[in-house]
Amino acid sequence: MHLKTLTLRGFKSFASATTLRFEPGVTCVVGPNGSGKSNVVDALSWVMGEQGAKSLRGGKMEDVIFAGTAGRAPLGRAEVSLTIDNTDGALPIDYTEVTISRTLFRNGGSEYAINGSSCRLLDIQDLLSDSGIGREMHVIVGQGQLDAVLRATPEERRGFIEEAAGVLKHRKRKEKALRKLDAMQGNLTRLGDLTTEIRRQLGPLGRQAEVARKAQVIQIDLRDSRARLLADDLAQLTAALEQELADESALRAQQAEAEQRLGGARERLARLEQEAALAAPELSRASDAWYRLSQVRERIRSTQTLAGERLRHLGTVEPARAGQDPDELARQAERARAHEAELTADVDQARLALEGRVAARTEAEAVHGRAERELATLHRGAADRREGLARLAGQVAAKRSRVEATDAEIGRLQEVVADAERRAAAARQDFAALETQVVGAEEGEVGLDAEHEAALEALESATAEVDALRAEADTAGRDRATWSARVEALEMSLTRKDGGGALLASDVVGTVGSVAALVGIEPGFEDAVAAALGTSADAVAVESLEAAVDALRHLRAQDAGRAGIVVLDAAGPAPSDAGAAPAGTRWIADVVTAAPAARAAVERLLHGVVVVDDLAQARGVVQARPDVVAVTRGGDVLGALEVRGGSASAPGVLHLQAALDEAKDALADAVARGERTTFALVGADERAAEARARHDETLERLDENDAALAAVAERLGGLGAAARSAGAEAERARANLERATAGLATEQADLAALVERLDVAQAEPEQSDDAVERATAARDEGAQAAQAARAAEMEARLALRTAEERARALAGRAQSLDRAAANERAAREQAARREAARAVRAARASAVHDAAERVLVQLEASIADAADAKAAAETARAERDQQVGAARTAVDELATVLRELTDVAHRDEVARAQQQMRVDQLRARSVDELGIDPTVLVDEFGPHRGVPLTGDDATDEEGTPREVPYVRAEQEKRLRTAERGLRTLGKVNPLALEEFAALEERHTFLTTQLADLKKSRQDLLEIVREIDERVEQVFTSAFEDTAAQFVRVFARMFPGGEGRLVLTDPSNMLTTGIEVEARPAGKKVKRLSLLSGGERSLTAVAILVSIFKARPSPFYVMDEVEAALDDVNLGRLLEIFRELQEDSQLIVITHQKRTMEVADALYGVTMRGDGVTTVISQRMDERQPA
Repeated sequence: MHLKTLTLRGFKSFASATTLRFEPGVTCVVGPNGSGKSNVVDALSWVMGEQGAKSLRGGKMEDVIFAGTAGRAPLGRAEVSLTIDNTDGALPIDYTEVTISRTLFRNGGSEYAINGSSCRLLDIQDLLSDSGIGREMHVIVGQGQLDAVLRATPEERRGFIEEAAGVLKHRKRKEKALRKLDAMQGNLTRLGDLTTEIRRQLGPLGRQAEVARKAQVIQIDLRDSRARLLADDLAQLTAALEQELADESALRAQQAEAEQRLGGARERLARLEQEAALAAPELSRASDAWYRLSQVRERIRSTQTLAGERLRHLGTVEPARAGQDPDELARQAERARAHEAELTADVDQARLALEGRVAARTEAEAVHGRAERELATLHRGAADRREGLARLAGQVAAKRSRVEATDAEIGRLQEVVADAERRAAAARQDFAALETQVVGAEEGEVGLDAEHEAALEALESATAEVDALRAEADTAGRDRATWSARVEALEMSLTRKDGGGALLASDVVGTVGSVAALVGIEPGFEDAVAAALGTSADAVAVESLEAAVDALRHLRAQDAGRAGIVVLDAAGPAPSDAGAAPAGTRWIADVVTAAPAARAAVERLLHGVVVVDDLAQARGVVQARPDVVAVTRGGDVLGALEVRGGSASAPGVLHLQAALDEAKDALADAVARGERTTFALVGADERAAEARARHDETLERLDENDAALAAVAERLGGLGAAARSAGAEAERARANLERATAGLATEQADLAALVERLDVAQAEPEQSDDAVERATAARDEGAQAAQAARAAEMEARLALRTAEERARALAGRAQSLDRAAANERAAREQAARREAARAVRAARASAVHDAAERVLVQLEASIADAADAKAAAETARAERDQQVGAARTAVDELATVLRELTDVAHRDEVARAQQQMRVDQLRARSVDELGIDPTVLVDEFGPHRGVPLTGDDATDEEGTPREVPYVRAEQEKRLRTAERGLRTLGKVNPLALEEFAALEERHTFLTTQLADLKKSRQDLLEIVREIDERVEQVFTSAFEDTAAQFVRVFARMFPGGEGRLVLTDPSNMLTTGIEVEARPAGKKVKRLSLLSGGERSLTAVAILVSIFKARPSPFYVMDEVEAALDDVNLGRLLEIFRELQEDSQLIVITHQKRTMEVADALYGVTMRGDGVTTVISQRMDERQPA
């Protein structure tokens, strides 16, 4: 096995795809510093699973991706592929050639592959570890790793040998097993606690199960006796009900006669009410006319009052304005303007005087300066003569030399400035040309940015729309499922198993439907309406009496049970509830809506019934109006002769029907919302896909433009830096030039002064003391004159400042007075205009007041006429109301008679309904309590049936069950005995038997599982023990071989020296570390820290080579391991390389020429100016570039 090829794409400095082909033997990689040689080593470590960024000489993992250069844009991913020749089958995989690939993307994602198939990092590490290449990478010796080997702890040195021996994977198996043991221990603890808890529960639950078994025996007697008593009650009530259904005809005839008479009275009342209604508009018109005229009179009076108030307000003349005379203000402005001109002239005169004083002071100071210089010249001349002409001549010569040197420096600096400016100009010209391109690209990027932002906004909007629609669709789907289930449940609840259900399911002609389905009820009144309707709430509605007869025949023929039937067309005109309901109540018919065909029947059923809030209010209503039946919202019915109600029961048919209607409406709404949302979601998905495509396209174009701009910006940066550098150099040279020029002028002036002094000293005779005294006197006179001139100048300046202050104080006074005069004139004009407007408004208010007075006189007459008409209409209405009242009284009397008959019929009907209700209740108890059909109950448990005996007398000698006649008292006693027996048992858990069996079964299961877990724990402990034995055996053998090799290799590296590997804890081979003892020849030290740098490197190499020779690996990579060795030690190392070459492939990064000489192939690594690494290969025998 050996490395065959290594392909790098975008890894560190390898921007382009680069393939290195290796063959068995020694391959050297050479090249200058910084060219990327060590990147080859990093690529090998990285592709074989290295996860530490610092091990790859980086700060973070993405540093391995090519970062870009001045001429090359950065890349988005790094990929390295390593192909291994597996002809000898060293790798446990069925391929003769294995390619391992690793890819890292700049966004942090990574991929691994083996022969092109995606895999995990762990798969690659396990594959390589079987051939002695572990995740610690001891086969790759990078820069600085030699010192790391020496600094390693004894435990870390043990890890090098374990990796070479292939022990690490066994350690991983052991760690995995120990983790399983830790997790298993928690499961064992929890399972033990659970088993103990279940065992503790079994005792009490067993006792409950025994009580439940006894209760079962007693409940059999209880059920049988209760069934027989219930059957007896049902038989007796059914017979009584059949007897009560025979006496209705006479009462019905009386009701028909009363209804006929009441109809005639109502017709007369309706005729009178119609006549009153026809006359009502006349009264309304008379009242409206009187009311409108009264309103007009009040408005006219208000207008007259308002006009009078306004006339009084406008009658007052505005007082004259008391301001200054504008003409006087104008005259004051003229005087201020003249005074300001005088002050301006004074300022000009003072300024001229100041200029004269300044000229005089300047002249005096010049005279004083000349005298001062003349005196100084006399003094210097005397001094020069005293110092000597020779010394002055030397100063002149030295100064002249400095002037010449400075002049030469100025010439040089001028050349430097010219060159720097020329280079700066060239750089700026290139910068400007490139900047023009950047401007164009940036203008294009502005458009791209706007387009990308618009695409991003559209994508976010479309995504938000899709998310909102999906959320709405999910909500609609959940609502649809919820309401669908509710509709189904309610429909099942409304499915009737009695005769009514049979009628609704049949095809009997004339059947309309259930009464509950034909009515609608205001929310909150369902219980009240159900109580008011009574049994009719569960009845079936039919079109006619013939249809009702057919329905009864159908029920009797099909033996389908009994049913309540409401005949719709037999109801006749509904009795009127048009009168006012008692205070605080409502007619219950007002809260009910019904289909047109059923309206009359429902109103008749609910006639005379009001709905109240509570029983107290119901009692008050019935006491005040005995003819009214009051129903509370809770369903209690209170009448003068009948009261029914009580605690709440299961929801009635009306409740269920209302809930079903509501659920169907909600279901239809949810279905419609779901369909609308689904339709909208299709379009939203298409828009989102289009927006995502536009976003991706604009982003790609923006990235391309950004890359181009980055490259141009980098070039601009270089040109800008060059221009700034040349400009700075020019500025520095120019500053030096200016300083040199200024220094030259100073030096030349000093030279001229020295020359002048030398000439004066050589040409003129020595000055006398008289000349000095005269010069001194002239200087003093000039100083006094200059002082006087300065004082005069100061006085002139003060005079000028005073004049200017006076002029500024008066400046603007004339303009202010002019503005005041103009404002006064405008105010007086405005006052005159207001006075004229006031007079006009006062005249208008007076006219309005007079006109209103005249109109009021006419309105009073019209209002009197309207009042007379209104009184006549009210008198006629009173007469008609008296006639209507008499007719209504007659109707009320007849209605009272009919109501009494109806009440009698109603009471009889209620009595029958109550009897029927009791029968129905017994039937319901038969089904609910016993689960037996009422017919079957009477047939099998009725009083005509004998009662089987229980106990020892249950059967005769032949085994036939024995029976005794039914006696109700005995069955009641039997029932009481059974109930007393159940009370004696106390609280019975009916599920105890099932719970005890389930808990017992669970206890057995958990006990079995606990035993299995304990056995699994023992198996894992056995695996750990076997792994420890295997690790100890393999490590012991590897250490012994490595120690023996270290002794030999160290002796070759250090002739005459002694080195060995020592275990830190020989008694514990599983955890012992390894210490290194090294003593070169001629030294007594054994500590590694006391060795020299070269000796430390050789010792580290000796450790690694010993491991290599003891447990050979297919290949080794060494990065400049011989850099610190001298020629002699290098020769020794190369001999060992030749020995390693026999069993392994060597890849060496080196600068040493002797190392290159032992190589079978050379790879030259170089880096051009673009910062990208390139590789050239050379076989040592063929010398042919690849």
